[in-house]
Amino acid sequence: MEVVHDVVILGSGLAGLRAAVEAARVSSDELDIAIVSRVQLMRSHSVCAEGGTAAVLHPEEGDSLELHAWDTVRGSDFLADQDVVKRFVEESPKELRQLDHWGVPWSRRPDGRMNQRPFGGHTFDRATFAEDKTGFFEMHTLYDRLQRFARITRYDECCVTSILIDNGIFQGMTVWDLTSGEFFLIRGKALVIAAGGACRMFAFTTYSLTATGDGMAMAYRAGLPLKDMEFVQFHPTGLVPSGILITEGARGEGGYLINNKGERFMEKYAPSKMETAPRDIVSRSEITEIAEGRGFSRPDGLDYVQLDLRHLGADTINERLPLIREVAIKFAFIDPIEQPIPIRPAAHYCMGGIHTDIDGATPVEGISAAGEVACVSLHGANRLGANSTAECLVWGRITGEKAARYAMAQKSLAPAPQQKVQEEERRLFEQLGHGNGSEDVFVIRTELQRMMDKNMAVYRNGPDMEVALEKVRELRTRLEHVKVIDTSRIYNTNLVALLETINLIDLAETIVLGAIARTESRGAHSRTDFPNRDDVNWGNHTLAYYIPGQEPRLDYIPAKITMWQPVERKY
Repeated sequence: MEVVHDVVILGSGLAGLRAAVEAARVSSDELDIAIVSRVQLMRSHSVCAEGGTAAVLHPEEGDSLELHAWDTVRGSDFLADQDVVKRFVEESPKELRQLDHWGVPWSRRPDGRMNQRPFGGHTFDRATFAEDKTGFFEMHTLYDRLQRFARITRYDECCVTSILIDNGIFQGMTVWDLTSGEFFLIRGKALVIAAGGACRMFAFTTYSLTATGDGMAMAYRAGLPLKDMEFVQFHPTGLVPSGILITEGARGEGGYLINNKGERFMEKYAPSKMETAPRDIVSRSEITEIAEGRGFSRPDGLDYVQLDLRHLGADTINERLPLIREVAIKFAFIDPIEQPIPIRPAAHYCMGGIHTDIDGATPVEGISAAGEVACVSLHGANRLGANSTAECLVWGRITGEKAARYAMAQKSLAPAPQQKVQEEERRLFEQLGHGNGSEDVFVIRTELQRMMDKNMAVYRNGPDMEVALEKVRELRTRLEHVKVIDTSRIYNTNLVALLETINLIDLAETIVLGAIARTESRGAHSRTDFPNRDDVNWGNHTLAYYIPGQEPRLDYIPAKITMWQPVERKY
């Protein structure tokens, strides 16, 4: 079976929904648009975004587009493409005002204007927020907007297994409907990949269980290069022991980070910014405190420091951080009004992703990417908090519009790749998971996650990363011996887990190889054996190309410097 649409959107988070709304709007609802999602549409990970969305909304108070751009470039450790940053800071205020008109219940100032709070690395309070549930409200508002358009088809709980490309042109996607077991082809004139991140390759992570990098991995195997994969952000405040995100907004509201001596230790590491320093700096500071014996110990090894909100008072916590209080009570059994919250750095965001240009276009005609799955080179080596949700909105709109205009200009579809579809169906249901049963996919995934936590976390070094590379390749070989006992096509979660693990291992290899090759420390990539930033040799982006049966091929392109030359990064 095959179905045909004009524009296909893979992913239903902030970027995907924004792309769908824009494609429908630009085409006056004339185009046939499909949204394909691994989950029920409103269960995408974007609902977990808590702290805010960054934009310059009050220039009359001293903020400016130039200042937001400078904060972003400096936060990126001078690896962001500065033309991309300029476009971003110009477009993000428009997106927030648009969402305001569409109905996001932003938290307000007494005079009725949208409120903003401090966020790490920003020199002005520009994180626009809706309590501590910003992504949740943004998603619901976009979903509500989507209901205005008639020609949008949803494919919820559908697992895309491959992206098909021929002679540099998008042909379609193979799809496994988990609810019915049906396997079919979706064809389209244009594809927007908005499938989110891959941080579930780490054990201690803030990410949902579905964040297994499927979009990145399928694009990579289809021939699209991945860019800057070695840069993985660790959020300083993952709740111990679950890893659930404690928003940076908690520190933006004035929360303290304290060690086992009761000291606000950030004074030693970033005296001018303290707890609102960029995430890479705060994460390294926490790990240093723990390593030097000033943390709190746990038998499971998840040693931690504390986030203290008690001085904010019950009224502020209940008004500005109600979700954080609820999470702390339910998952750590403490009330932050009365006790500090145990936290440590958790894998949180992939700065890398599918290589795109400033318009979100990939090297393949008809395919673009937006959101965390993409690397438009906005964040460089380290993302500033609140810039990611804004990026999803900005490039969701850009790619949605471009996809619609491209589809309207095409007179016909690429030929249906029936042979590829048949081969993919055989691979999925007759080849994968047909090993001798000596290996368990869940054991393999657990070993991958523990290894990445140990060898590829906040601090790295050459010998540990070489061990990581050997382990990744060992695990890939062991996957061949996995046997999937369940033969059903309906909600076969064991087969889904195998597909996810294959994707995570492919992406982990690009992260490890890129990190081994990059003999410097920059942003979230911090090497103890190469502690300094090297702008002469490493002021460039890493590109990883998939080579079947071989290790990825690495290539490099220079970062675009249009406004500011690299300088020492201090806070």
